[in-house]
Amino acid sequence: MAHIVTSKCLGCKFTDCVEVCPVACFYELDGQLVIHPEDCIDCTACVAECPVEAIYAEGDLPGEYQSNLEFNATEANRIKESGKEAILKKKEPLPTAAQRKAELGY
Repeated sequence: MAHIVTSKCLGCKFTDCVEVCPVACFYELDGQLVIHPEDCIDCTACVAECPVEAIYAEGDLPGEYQSNLEFNATEANRIKESGKEAILKKKEPLPTAAQRKAELGY
């Protein structure tokens, strides 16, 4: 069972999670990150690192984020198959990250 980056990441793109990932399964979109479901080893290391609690185990995914399951898998596969590498190092969050974090109540 993989972990899922939900739409809570959209507009933030905090990358604290990528530095603790032992298998390099995070891929980067313009507005958020996604986790490759076949590469994720379900170690849970990333969950506590996300400042907006955007990462869930597949089995714990709240109903409101169920559509993120397919989006996450589709986008991660598309990016990996295009030849792009997984993101390995922490980067600056998006300029909208502080505002988005506040909107989410964190």
